[in-house]
Amino acid sequence: MIVLHLAIYGVLGITYLGLAFGYIPGLRMNRATIALVGSAFLIALGAVNLQEAWQAIDVNTIIFLLSMMVVNANLAYAGFFRRSLSILLSFTSSPLGLLIALTFGSGILSAFFLNDTIALIFTPLTLSLTQALGLNPVPYLLAIAGATNIGSVCTLSGNPQNILIGSFSGIPYLDFLRALVPVALTGLVIQLGLLWLLYPDVRSIQPCQQKVDGNHWIYQPLFNKTLVITTGLLIAFALGLPLAESALVAASLLLITRRIKPQRILKKVDWNLLVMFSGLFILTKVTQKLNLLQPFTYAVNSSVGLLGVTAILSNLISNVPAVLLLQPLISKGDTQPWLLLAAASTLAGNLTLFGSVANLIVVEAANDLGYKLTFWEHLRFGLPLTLCTLIIAYLCIH
Repeated sequence: MIVLHLAIYGVLGITYLGLAFGYIPGLRMNRATIALVGSAFLIALGAVNLQEAWQAIDVNTIIFLLSMMVVNANLAYAGFFRRSLSILLSFTSSPLGLLIALTFGSGILSAFFLNDTIALIFTPLTLSLTQALGLNPVPYLLAIAGATNIGSVCTLSGNPQNILIGSFSGIPYLDFLRALVPVALTGLVIQLGLLWLLYPDVRSIQPCQQKVDGNHWIYQPLFNKTLVITTGLLIAFALGLPLAESALVAASLLLITRRIKPQRILKKVDWNLLVMFSGLFILTKVTQKLNLLQPFTYAVNSSVGLLGVTAILSNLISNVPAVLLLQPLISKGDTQPWLLLAAASTLAGNLTLFGSVANLIVVEAANDLGYKLTFWEHLRFGLPLTLCTLIIAYLCIH
């Protein structure tokens, strides 16, 4: 029996370490496979049975996330995000104006669509733009990484951890939005100030000499259909209709089409993320059964403690596992702790280069195109940004 318990604790510890680093040395595994394999071993060891593991997976979260990915894929194929960026940049061509447009544009879009999607689409567009204008791409890449995290904090559909919190807390979409919009807007302003201080080149308000082609291909029938359905989905969110069911209906309507092959949409779905979520739900169930959350019980009883623990865990094991670990300690009807959990788990993602998936997407996309964004370059921007935004979140929510 002792050996069995040691094996369970060992598997759980190795799995969370693997999730923290994103890999296991010597093995070709990512976070999705680490979570899945760890869950399978825990089931095999009897920490939970298969029925308990299946019931631990929150179907509302999985359906909501999958449906939003389908909606975002249709918006991307229709050219919505490229058109949005083009419209933003049509108002300005100065270095400072471009920084403001990219910051607020990516931040606002991230509030309503998954921040990872915005980071994935805006990064290559931003690199092409800065190259055409002869600008240093680094501050603009940092703007995308920071703004997608900050902007996504204010809605239940902005990022995966907020989707989880919406499912667990039952907070209405508009109530969540009203509470965290001041945090997001203030955070974006702080981000602009930091980039202005750190990168003197972005301070210029003189128009750049080179011309940028603002014409982007739009598939008009798909664009019109997707825009109508997405608008309807946002209205459903605002009216307080169930999030998962509303998103599922919208995704289903978009999949009824003669215009685009279904495999093109489905290959844009991040199946890795869905598998990782399923594994994490099972890991959290085991953690609860083993009563490993006891050390956090007293820390989360205060606002400062909850912010601190969430921020630390979000950078140690990533924000989604952190939310799953801490959510059993918060009662469903207590709105303030849920808002603090959402703010801290999202804003802490800006602390380091590895703090959020959106950051990694920006770095990898930049590397693929020949640009390097280093850990220290990000840290000198991310550390003060994270501290300032967490303080703002505490003052606004507490």
